[in-house]
Amino acid sequence: MGEDGRLRAVVALAQGMAAARTSREIWRAAALGSCEGLDGSFAALSVWERDHGRLRVLVNAGERAEGEEEFPESETYPVHRFPEITEFLHERWAGGGEPDAWVETAEGPVATGRVAGLRRRGRGCCVVAPIVLHGRAWGELYVARPPEEKPFTRADADFATVLAAVVAAGISQAERLEEVRKLAFTDPLTGLANRRAVDTRLDEAVERCRADGSVVSLMVCDLNGLKRVNDTHGHAVGDRLLERFGSVLSRCGAMLPGALAARLGGDEFCLLTVGPTADEVVAVAEELCVRAAELELGEGVACGVASTGDPIGPLRSARRLFRLADAAQYQAKAARSAKPVVAGRDGTVVRLADAPPSTRDRRRFRDAAPASPPAPALPGAPSGGRRVQDPPSGELPPEQ
Repeated sequence: MGEDGRLRAVVALAQGMAAARTSREIWRAAALGSCEGLDGSFAALSVWERDHGRLRVLVNAGERAEGEEEFPESETYPVHRFPEITEFLHERWAGGGEPDAWVETAEGPVATGRVAGLRRRGRGCCVVAPIVLHGRAWGELYVARPPEEKPFTRADADFATVLAAVVAAGISQAERLEEVRKLAFTDPLTGLANRRAVDTRLDEAVERCRADGSVVSLMVCDLNGLKRVNDTHGHAVGDRLLERFGSVLSRCGAMLPGALAARLGGDEFCLLTVGPTADEVVAVAEELCVRAAELELGEGVACGVASTGDPIGPLRSARRLFRLADAAQYQAKAARSAKPVVAGRDGTVVRLADAPPSTRDRRRFRDAAPASPPAPALPGAPSGGRRVQDPPSGELPPEQ
């Protein structure tokens, strides 16, 4: 396709997306317009759901393989199988580079996730173009050709980058309609879920645990060294560190099906799971600690885990699980532990979490000595933990 043909393809793509009225129409117009512009036979549009650590396919357009749906309800891929979107590309963008597209073929020497997908679905090659909104990876545009067609070239990849920019502009307009709803449950800096989303999901998880015995686990993390980074390098660099840790948390969370990754506020994050065993969650927490220690400028992470799969006593409310994970995180912080501290395996965390507050210090867990056995609490009085005292609106209700 010559210069004039590619210019017409860009115009047609922009017009097609502008004429669409629903999200599905926009996705279909983006995929079909890009497929035609690149002389492909198939195209897909996917979004990176950071809070779940996965790429979710929004639309499959063109010549679909057996089992592929146009608008799949549950076609997702854990991002840890596609590290380029969370690591290589992120670092390139952070350094001021461009989010270039790239080509992969079914005969590729390295059996990446996409190469395996090409072989499985009988396709010959693909070009993958990152879709970037507001300087952050939103998702990807994927266009494929059959084996009998010539492979995509570097020039095709460059044009795919242009098409992805047009798609990003169209999606940006559409997303404004959903902005208010998303802001209610999303942390604007990292793109992870926020505290409100965690509170809602945790209440639901505890009810499910009571109903069918599902294992509910909560990992609470405190990113070390953020204040020093802010004081030394400025808050923009500190925000960059928070974003990078958020990406690491999202990727690690993808190893646990259905996990919700969230930023609670400031330098605090959490990961909520329903179903995976306590040992599986602890293994991911250990992996998270290792990866966090490798972040440039950071000083690792203090990580605490509380799971109904461990001997933590009766789970009377979602608030108690939060308090246990919080206490474990504080123990890790106080001990400067490079590994997670786990409630029920530590010997002091459960007692510390269940002890009544001795002061109004919201950070009483951090450097506290092991508590004495708890005294009986007054009826209706909240028990220990910084999130229990003076809770802002939107937090969990007092424990019943």
